[in-house]
Amino acid sequence: MSNYLSQSWLIDRRHALRAMGSLVALPMLECMVPLRAAEKVAASPKRSAFIYLANGVHSLNYQITKAGKDYEFSRSLKPLEKHRDVITPISGLHHPGALSHHHNCISVWLTGGKLGPSDKNTISVDQKMAELTAQHTRYPSMEVALTGDSLAWTADGVRLPSLRRCSEIFASLFEEPKGGKMAQRRALRRKGSVLDANLAEVRRLEKNMGTADKGRLNQYLTSVREAEIRTRRADAWLDTPLPAIAEADRKRTNRDIAQTLAGDYFRTVYDLMVLAFQTDLTRVATFSLGGEGDAFAIPEIGITESRHQLSHHGGDAGYMEKLTNYDAFAIEQYSYFLTRLSETKDLNGKPLLNSTMALFGSGMCYGHSHGNANLPLVLAGGSDLGLKHGSHLDFNKDAKGFGGYSLGPDGALTTAHYQVCSRPVNSDAHMSNLLLLMAQRMGVETDQFGDSNKVIAL
Repeated sequence: MSNYLSQSWLIDRRHALRAMGSLVALPMLECMVPLRAAEKVAASPKRSAFIYLANGVHSLNYQITKAGKDYEFSRSLKPLEKHRDVITPISGLHHPGALSHHHNCISVWLTGGKLGPSDKNTISVDQKMAELTAQHTRYPSMEVALTGDSLAWTADGVRLPSLRRCSEIFASLFEEPKGGKMAQRRALRRKGSVLDANLAEVRRLEKNMGTADKGRLNQYLTSVREAEIRTRRADAWLDTPLPAIAEADRKRTNRDIAQTLAGDYFRTVYDLMVLAFQTDLTRVATFSLGGEGDAFAIPEIGITESRHQLSHHGGDAGYMEKLTNYDAFAIEQYSYFLTRLSETKDLNGKPLLNSTMALFGSGMCYGHSHGNANLPLVLAGGSDLGLKHGSHLDFNKDAKGFGGYSLGPDGALTTAHYQVCSRPVNSDAHMSNLLLLMAQRMGVETDQFGDSNKVIAL
């Protein structure tokens, strides 16, 4: 009985069996859970995913016109109809700092920062979340970009690198380091000593620097500190076995896919994100489907033009049709991601979607006119985090002077709708208000994110 009360039977969650030079990871066991900690077991880890679509959408076929629960899905959003109860399409939000900056809007989509020659970007919401969740996971976050750069920015305004090839993403998550753990540990500790030496040197130089140089030095020191933390984390996790992956999952995700098979690529990346969440390797992920100038074609559905080319359609009916098909195709793959999250159970046997928020959208509304207002956004999941879905959340509808979306017959071009896409109808409806909501639901204790002015109620 005393053994029971002292809990001396507890073993660490990361415990592994070691014998004869081999190592076997243990599954989650009851003897890894302390007494009176049932609430901790029941509370699944909170997760967030962010998916970016470049160049906005063909808004005339994307826009939902009715707010509230009784909305009808637009043609482009039809693939999400089966997820109606777990999604919230959102209209009317914008980033004030991105207005009129067009193709750079991807840089502030998750930061709410300003764009300009003298402006420095701020931390992205995914990295704000990662500051909280990183202590529990092997990797602080996961960054994937089909082309171009990642969506993630550090606290000192440095963009994080991204991975692209599916086999490379798989290896970074689920394969042991090349040369073995000891070689990796030696490399990490050599890197750590170099960082320490650099830090000592710049401290000496600091006394002889002017104000401008000290500012640059401070940014450098911040980067050094972040690198030191990542190095120590990687070293500490080397003795923890990587999760076992089913052979079917390995075959499906550990491969390289040609760009001509965009759907296969999208779905494989989504499968990798689901695996990373399911195994709790990370709780934060970003996925860019390409930047504003380099999102590629989708020949498998008859689209040989780039997304950028289609977005500047000039009123060409054929281009507008292809852009609509591209939108629906990308949203269909996002729908696949939601399905996989709903079908996959976490360590507590609950659907991953219940504890995962997944935001899909763009930093541009309508590429033809470079409109950065009325951003196309869909938030899904997170019911266990308190989110309630099933409605179209429209921040335009109550704005003074708003007369509707003026879509026109059969997708005809309308000047009035262009204005909704280019200039905010509701100047107080900042996208940072949505990012603040997501940060708070992840457990980040803050009342402000980016240029937020009020947290969104959902």
